[in-house]
Amino acid sequence: MCFYMVSAANEITEWKETITPENNIFSLNLRELWNYRDLLIIWVKRDISSIYKQTILGPLWFFLQPVLTTLTYIIVFKKVANFSTGGIPPVLFYLSGIILWGYFAECITKTASFLKDNNAIFSKVYFPRLIIPLSITLTSLIKFAIQFGLFVMVYLYFTVTTDSIQPTYYIFLFPLLIICVALMGMGTGLIVASLTIRYKDLSHLITFIIQLMMFVSTVFVPLSSVANGDYKKVIMANPMSGFIEAFRFIFTGTGQLNWPLLAYDAGCVLFFLIIGILLFNHTEKSFVDTI
Repeated sequence: MCFYMVSAANEITEWKETITPENNIFSLNLRELWNYRDLLIIWVKRDISSIYKQTILGPLWFFLQPVLTTLTYIIVFKKVANFSTGGIPPVLFYLSGIILWGYFAECITKTASFLKDNNAIFSKVYFPRLIIPLSITLTSLIKFAIQFGLFVMVYLYFTVTTDSIQPTYYIFLFPLLIICVALMGMGTGLIVASLTIRYKDLSHLITFIIQLMMFVSTVFVPLSSVANGDYKKVIMANPMSGFIEAFRFIFTGTGQLNWPLLAYDAGCVLFFLIIGILLFNHTEKSFVDTI
């Protein structure tokens, strides 16, 4: 649809910009997203400033959450259940799994509800809707970076005090690893956000499903210590297991870099991202009227 304005001389002039509904679910306008990069930065700043606003400890929660969770896991899974950590110090083992899984889970849960949470804005002004999932992913990445700083401090302590913890030359894969986790979290979140428009009770299940997935991942136990069987197959089917194993290996040199498992996880990233974008493009045209 084209829009025109009539000048005083009764001449018809085309508007500089027109807004038309998107009909192709396979489209992804990266140029438009780039043009709205300033808005993306504004959303990220807003999210960061509002996360712990009006809290007593403020940004300290970035550190306290993984620390308290790590201590709980050490007591429950190492001291009581006597789970193996594959030769990695328990603090380093659990902390690495917690911060990586936490980033993935936060990308999903916050992206899953972004359509409902921002419906008032969507109905009043136009901007690329994918700006908000991208801002959620970047905001969560900043939180991950802060928690990764905590991991580095613990990691440096063990590299100095022990000889068994040393980085490998695969450490250059770390940025690619984080990008894959971010894209899979955002893609999965887009799938859930699109489906909750029609099936609203799914929003109540997603947190439970993510917690259930964590218990069948390598957050609590290394893949090498799991006996061959159905449980190990379920863990390997979890698309985060290979990434967590690789994260630990490239920093500690303990464990293994399972290339077939990483290839499977990378395939899951592409699958969830493509399906998420397709479903979102299909839903975007009418979600304001159905929320």
